[in-house]
Amino acid sequence: MRSEQEPMALMNDVRQAVWATDAGVALAFPGALEDRISQSLYAGPRFGFLLMTIFGCLGLILVTVGVYSVLAYATAQKTHEIGIRVALGAERADVLRLVIRAGLRLVTAGVAIGLSVSLLLGRAIEAELWPGIKPYDPGTLAGTTLLLMGTGALACWIPAKRAARVDPMVALRYE
Repeated sequence: MRSEQEPMALMNDVRQAVWATDAGVALAFPGALEDRISQSLYAGPRFGFLLMTIFGCLGLILVTVGVYSVLAYATAQKTHEIGIRVALGAERADVLRLVIRAGLRLVTAGVAIGLSVSLLLGRAIEAELWPGIKPYDPGTLAGTTLLLMGTGALACWIPAKRAARVDPMVALRYE
């Protein structure tokens, strides 16, 4: 039905007209055409956005666990060295800085490689993006970089704290 008025304002009149013709007819899913088009048109992108958000969060969790695992393993391999440093008088803060600096070096290298690959492959995904959206959005690149660096720093902190608490006698007997 076409009308100059708001379509949903006429819904009761339409129901009355249909039921006056045949009282047994049920009006299933009454609504405006614009609403129907909007629901079907945007359902795909909404689902894609939700799916990409889930995969992005899963990726972030995997990155955090991976960085933590690598740093914890690398720190465990240096237990003897850290014990010698502490036995020779290194402060716990120095050990903490040493481990965090080594971890952040790895994280920074990974982020730099990831940004480089992202910028190189940006042209490949440009055809898949909505019109007006650019693959080189500075806000997105900066936000992602900060998020990954923050996550990496947090993942570095736990092995660093553990390394700073190492007992020199236990570390020297480690091998």
